[in-house]
Amino acid sequence: MKKIILSVLMLLGLSISTQAQEISKNALGLRLGDNDGFGGEISYQRGLTNNNRLEFDLGWRNSNNVDALKLAGLYQWVWEIDNGFNWYAGVGAGFGSWNNNFNGIKNNGSFLFAAGDIGIEYNFKEVPIQLSLDLRPELYFNSNDYREDNFGPDLALGIRYKFD
Repeated sequence: MKKIILSVLMLLGLSISTQAQEISKNALGLRLGDNDGFGGEISYQRGLTNNNRLEFDLGWRNSNNVDALKLAGLYQWVWEIDNGFNWYAGVGAGFGSWNNNFNGIKNNGSFLFAAGDIGIEYNFKEVPIQLSLDLRPELYFNSNDYREDNFGPDLALGIRYKFD
């Protein structure tokens, strides 16, 4: 029974990895969500192969009490669903810095985080635009002064311009 299950998993993995789709060589745009107040990120994707890419996101937060900046880097696997639709999953990490001013008490620091990523995207054929919707849970380290908890789920909408 173990051999059958292992064989099925290997065949499934092989069929997924052999699907051919076209992911763009470069894509630049915005990723708009709300992970602990990080409402906007500048997003850059760099295609590595037909089904792998890197994504780098620079996020910022500017509010009355807290200012923060974070940089995330993810490695993503991309699978074709149907004509222009893809789904993707990835893993990565990042770092950031923050400062706050609550009731006249100033504080600042930095943090590290690990991130996962799963989402769906549509690549328009008529124009070089990509729309995406993804969920990115982030696990924070060294952030106790910045966050009360060490976990931040992020649901975001992305829009990117594709170019070579």
